Amino acid sequence: MPRQLTQREILSELEPTAEECVHQHLSRAKDWHPHDYVPWDEGRNFAMLDGIDWAPEQSKLSEVAKAAMITNLLTEDNLPSYHREISENFSRDGAWGTWVGRWTAEENKHSVVIRDYLVVTRGVDPVALENDRMTHMTNGFGAPTGALEGQAGFLYSVAYVSFQELATRVSHRNTARVCNDPIADRMLQRIAADENLHMIFYRTMCGAALDLVPDQAMEAIDTIVENFQMPGAGMPNFRRNGVLMAKHGVYDLRQHLEDVLMPVVRQWNIFGRNDFTARGEQARDRLSHFLHDMEHVKIPRFEEQRDRALARDRART
Repeated sequence: MPRQLTQREILSELEPTAEECVHQHLSRAKDWHPHDYVPWDEGRNFAMLDGIDWAPEQSKLSEVAKAAMITNLLTEDNLPSYHREISENFSRDGAWGTWVGRWTAEENKHSVVIRDYLVVTRGVDPVALENDRMTHMTNGFGAPTGALEGQAGFLYSVAYVSFQELATRVSHRNTARVCNDPIADRMLQRIAADENLHMIFYRTMCGAALDLVPDQAMEAIDTIVENFQMPGAGMPNFRRNGVLMAKHGVYDLRQHLEDVLMPVVRQWNIFGRNDFTARGEQARDRLSHFLHDMEHVKIPRFEEQRDRALARDRART
């Protein structure tokens, strides 16, 4: 009979692994300071201090780069909501509490440096940006789909962030490419390096949970993959910006499958495991069918639509 553990039991069993992973993270993480990545000499006052307010012609960023930078920043801005979700589903005690605090402190740097860069370089409208920040943070962020009543919310949270941190890394790296600015490139690569280490922590913890409670973890992984949304999905203009990012290769369905989902699934050896009961096998089969449909139906359909849209754009210009 497979083990069926409560959230508290899972956290207790996995705490030694969490402690080891915290130590590994601290040994790999590099200190850096947001102010070092901002070209302060490009800054100038706005009208309230007898300067000039923002105007579109002041930005050196393309529309795609603006959409990507705004999406990435507003996603990072919602950190208080993420902190609440993680601390509630992990723990504030022991190694778990140490991780939650450290992760939160590192993530906070990301919104600081991106905002400073955009305001100093006048890359986007700072008033519109602030209005969107207020809206997005007021709405907050809800728990990942699948954290059902009576089930271990930790499993859904740790599965979600295993994929989400990697997705964020991919988005930051590709945003660096479309910005066409070496300063933005260095800044976003630095952020992406943080996200990679965060992903490694969560991926390792989810893998340990998969070994501990295979069926429970497999159900959580399947539910998260099938219902995955980026944490910024509720922000203003998310759909418009997401379409622009997908059309121009910042983050699209193929990248989501090939650069995010499959590397993590392979790391956990999902399709090579033999420790599931019928319950876990059913969840794995659902995941397999979903990934197959994504690869052979959804992605080709998206790419066909995208290519037609890009062809129309070229014809108009």
